[in-house]
Amino acid sequence: MKLTDIRPNEGANKRRKRVGRGPGSGKGKTAGRGHKGQKSRSGGLKNSARFEGGRSTLLMRLPKRGMKGDSHGELKRVEYQVVNLGAIAQHFASGEVGPEALAQAGLVRPGYPVKVLAQGDASSVRVHAHKFSQAAVEKLKAAGGEAVVLEGA
Repeated sequence: MKLTDIRPNEGANKRRKRVGRGPGSGKGKTAGRGHKGQKSRSGGLKNSARFEGGRSTLLMRLPKRGMKGDSHGELKRVEYQVVNLGAIAQHFASGEVGPEALAQAGLVRPGYPVKVLAQGDASSVRVHAHKFSQAAVEKLKAAGGEAVVLEGA
């Protein structure tokens, strides 16, 4: 037996029916689509999943309000990783604390700007973050620490 001797089983490969190729083909004239009507005509929007029988589509009915940015889509918001002073005080007693140290301690996810909030008791640490709440800055100063704002948030 050779590779050239291999053939598919009898009847396994069937030729496709070529519709609309004259009356002798058995599928001429209307090509099996019947007479008139929506399903007899070539598709476009009418046969798509979006089509709703001629009424205004859901996409067109939804309200189109709100602010648009320079490009289409939603406005790009800065997603801050939030950490409380109490959590910083639990992990760090003194010294300098930056976003990398907070990420290593598991308090924030790395690669995002950090915002420090005032919940909990503060310790005397020098905290480097991209943003601070006003109450957090006051608590840090009262505890003998310092809030250092980083650039590039």
